[in-house]
Amino acid sequence: MDEDGPHVEERGPTELRDPLVRQELKKASVWLGMAVTIAGIFFLAQPLLLIFAGIVLAAMLDGGTRLLGRILPIGRGWRLAIVATAAVGFVIWTFVFAGFELASQAERLREVIAFQTNRILAFGNDLGIVQGGASMNQLSSQLMGSLGRVGSAVSSAVGVLTSIVLILVIGIFIAIEPRLYERGIAWMLPMRNRDSFYTTAECMGHTLRRLMAGRLVGMAVEGVGTWLLLLVGGVPMAALLGILTGLLAFIPNIGAIISGVLIILAGFSVSTDAGLWAIGVYLVVQTVDGYVIVPYVARRTVDLAPALVLGAQLLFGALFGIMGLMLADPIIAMIKTALEQSSKQKPIKAKAGD
Repeated sequence: MDEDGPHVEERGPTELRDPLVRQELKKASVWLGMAVTIAGIFFLAQPLLLIFAGIVLAAMLDGGTRLLGRILPIGRGWRLAIVATAAVGFVIWTFVFAGFELASQAERLREVIAFQTNRILAFGNDLGIVQGGASMNQLSSQLMGSLGRVGSAVSSAVGVLTSIVLILVIGIFIAIEPRLYERGIAWMLPMRNRDSFYTTAECMGHTLRRLMAGRLVGMAVEGVGTWLLLLVGGVPMAALLGILTGLLAFIPNIGAIISGVLIILAGFSVSTDAGLWAIGVYLVVQTVDGYVIVPYVARRTVDLAPALVLGAQLLFGALFGIMGLMLADPIIAMIKTALEQSSKQKPIKAKAGD
């Protein structure tokens, strides 16, 4: 014993049982976990986007399977096989039977775009709008350089083919038994959170299926409508432009702008009348899609503001390349659905005095 009485030891700063230390360690762990998660998402962006693309494909296959079940009273496995076979058959038909014609048209379209773009740049140079005598080659190199570092991982033909195969495999496996993967994720959650997870997952799947169904309808309407109207107006490469318009319709806003530029350039490569007809075709097709199809899909799925979608496309495209640009819309839709479900499931606290 000390002369002044018994000495009482106090907890030091390294004592983990100290409530203050434990609270600070929890805060530090949260911030460290957030930093590690952000870094992991950035460095693993490409495989994560491939996995999400597989989920989107699975939602499309699942939606087609459910729709076919209203007509054919057969097992789910057979319906899924029919939908997958029809989708693969359509892709093979597009690229095999029409491949030679489209290949020749694609080369011609490239020449037309290069010629017309160089004319526009030369005209702008004469007016003083474009400085330095810019050309199509310089412009294309700048655009390719702005696609983002992550997108370069799939720039080669082998990388693109490998990515497509991975997306197909992931999509088919998830579409075969989606409940299996939901239960696997729910197993890692606490028991008290599993019911809310199942509810949120069901709402997200429902939204994604309807969103992709509307997107497919819009792609078909824009592709077929563009092809037929351009064919009537005598615009060259109508089949190729129709296919490109349908494929680019998967990317809202930006896809419509790109397809419109291609259509108008091809039209004015023939004559002024054909160019004006191409402008009219573009306006008619986009009006039908923007004022009929898109509002109907938005009412039945999730209402996304056009500025929000466009901003997400620019951000995801700059960060993650073409994959991020294509998947920006469904990613934003899923995030919004999850946030809406989270706000519905949170209990509302009563105010003091009520």
